[in-house]
Amino acid sequence: MAKFLTLNTHSWMEEEPEQKLADLVQQIVREDYDVICLQEVNQEINSSPAEEVAGYVVAQPLLAIHDDHFAHVLVGELQQAGLQYYWSWAYNHIGYDRYHEGVAILSKEPLKAKELLVSDIDDPKDYRRRQVLLAETVVDGQAIQVASVHLSWWNKGFQAEWGRLEAELKASFLPLVLMGDFNNPAGQEGYEHILASPLQLQDSHLAAKEVQGEFTMGGHIDGWEAKTPPLRIDFTFLSPSWQVERSAVIFDGVAGPIVSDHFGLEVLAYPGH
Repeated sequence: MAKFLTLNTHSWMEEEPEQKLADLVQQIVREDYDVICLQEVNQEINSSPAEEVAGYVVAQPLLAIHDDHFAHVLVGELQQAGLQYYWSWAYNHIGYDRYHEGVAILSKEPLKAKELLVSDIDDPKDYRRRQVLLAETVVDGQAIQVASVHLSWWNKGFQAEWGRLEAELKASFLPLVLMGDFNNPAGQEGYEHILASPLQLQDSHLAAKEVQGEFTMGGHIDGWEAKTPPLRIDFTFLSPSWQVERSAVIFDGVAGPIVSDHFGLEVLAYPGH
């Protein structure tokens, strides 16, 4: 069985960021996930480039990995705890005028990674620039295609972004796992658009034999109106061949401490062929 985790980390923008990183490390060490997808993975624009970057697989040649790169720091902490991950990162845009922001994938097995520009915009200074990180790796002896996804809202570019991602994934013959912050709540247009895709994806929370939790966003967060109710906008979508055993919201203050302005999603599934 394969174990997956996705989390929009909101990295280095939370109060007590070191404690929240430690909580994330503790959870990963305890559960020993096969593949982890992270979004809003940041490094300071003006921080120093790292001299050594353990386990890193280059998907984007544009930027060097810095000492404070969240995924780099996380992988280092996990290594100290005895867990080895290979990882990659795709750069999306400048966030809050101070960060290089992107999406990451961590895998216990070696991976082959590439970035895919899905937005109409290709200017890193524009927050609407969106890239998906794609990686081929192996879980349970099965080669799979993973995507770490952070897409736009339905009326702000989602349809074009999804169309480009869908076209790319149609060419893959591997079982698919798409994880991330889709910015389109369950039951609304963007979500239904994904489920209607010829990729025939299943939502882990609908397919799982055991489900824990519901919402992945507890209320007001950046990019959403102040009075937004709790929503489910972080998902794991899988090819139909996957048998999903468990889909659980974590880091929600009930199943684990809150570590971000999003909750995490943990999925256990048997890979399809």
